[in-house]
Amino acid sequence: MKQEEKEALLEYLVQFSNIEKRFPLFQGVEDPEAVADFIGIDAENFRKIREGFDQHARQAAEEILKDESMTALAEKLPFKANDTIAVIGDSITDDRQSWFHIMRNLLDLVIPKVKIRYIDASISDSISADALRRLERDVLANKPDWVFVALGSQDALRLHLIPGRTLVSIAEFWENINAIESAILQNCKNPPIWVTPPPVIPELMQQMPLLDGVLDEQDLKDFREVIAGKTGHIVDPAGDRMGVPPKEWNYLNDGYRPSLAGNMETVRSVLKTMGKKK
Repeated sequence: MKQEEKEALLEYLVQFSNIEKRFPLFQGVEDPEAVADFIGIDAENFRKIREGFDQHARQAAEEILKDESMTALAEKLPFKANDTIAVIGDSITDDRQSWFHIMRNLLDLVIPKVKIRYIDASISDSISADALRRLERDVLANKPDWVFVALGSQDALRLHLIPGRTLVSIAEFWENINAIESAILQNCKNPPIWVTPPPVIPELMQQMPLLDGVLDEQDLKDFREVIAGKTGHIVDPAGDRMGVPPKEWNYLNDGYRPSLAGNMETVRSVLKTMGKKK
């Protein structure tokens, strides 16, 4: 592997392999030096890369708020002081510069000096059954006021090994999502905020050796329809926030994970949905 390829891979791992969430009971997961050593990168470089992603998320929030219409929506968001806002999701959200990280920065800018607690329980490669199993421990135990649910992309995956079916059937997905919905409604004072899975660029996914399969837009449409029928707030029910057809600049080179620009589009969709609810 060439040096630049190795560096790109390590940066990719730092961005998406947030092992402190995947292995919360492991000794050392809160120690940056231990995590850096596990990934195979020196601690100083690890720190700089993470800080870079944090800075990107902050800058993205500032860029969104340059649009007066977005600022107006942000000022109408229903979140308030001392709220706990959680998210449970998959690879789309388990990202050091994800839409959720941008959203955190945006709220800090719009309502400064207001204390809000954030719980990011998104783990890469999670399917809805994984999220359901983790929901009580990782989310509800923290007594959140609001819960974002961003699932479906991994469920709809068609593995290269068995392309004739989705990883999770639409019937099983419905059951899992229904159970997640019921648990949140029973334990939180506010209904869930559902973030639908975005479209992908299948041609780019096919070329990415790190991915186990590919997504089909018709499958994603079916899974979005399940989510659109749930109680609560539905962000981007049509799944068109990345453009129609989806624009390449909204994705990383795998055609699956959103780029910073793509994550900004998800935040704009959240604002359009939640900024009108006050």
